[in-house]
Amino acid sequence: MGKILFAKQGGVHVLKFVGDVRVTFSPTLSDFLAGIGNSKDQKSIVIDLTETLNIDSTSLGLLVKISLRSQETLGVKPTIVSTNEDINRILHSMGFEKVFVILDRTITKCEDLSALPTQSVSESALREQVLQAHKTLMELNEKNRACFCDLVEALEKEQSEDSHNSTVRKAG
Repeated sequence: MGKILFAKQGGVHVLKFVGDVRVTFSPTLSDFLAGIGNSKDQKSIVIDLTETLNIDSTSLGLLVKISLRSQETLGVKPTIVSTNEDINRILHSMGFEKVFVILDRTITKCEDLSALPTQSVSESALREQVLQAHKTLMELNEKNRACFCDLVEALEKEQSEDSHNSTVRKAG
């Protein structure tokens, strides 16, 4: 089981991923994403993966969305700190160096970390978050596009079928 911790330090918003970070954290990450740029003192974002054991592709896609939003609203690339060689290999293979500053050493200790509240959403809202996260990953490079195109097509088909079934139920 994993958790996502958060702290603010002098205009830097720090997210620390601990343990196994999976799709279940999508609503929490989406809430954080929506809040980027809402704080007048926010200058940058650091994502600490030094205690991350595993991270799934949905969470990685949401990290890319966080980076894109940070660049758009704050004008800076976020920093990822990761000392785990396996995680670093995944980050580089997916093209994260295009949208993040990646450091393979700890830069500072962050105090006053507290767990972000976990959010829950409907199955269809979660599917939409997973779909958008993977579409974002696909935009980074051709390897990601090839890797995730079948998943994206399957999710879009499910979404379309759910929408059709919902329309039929309302009409009936």
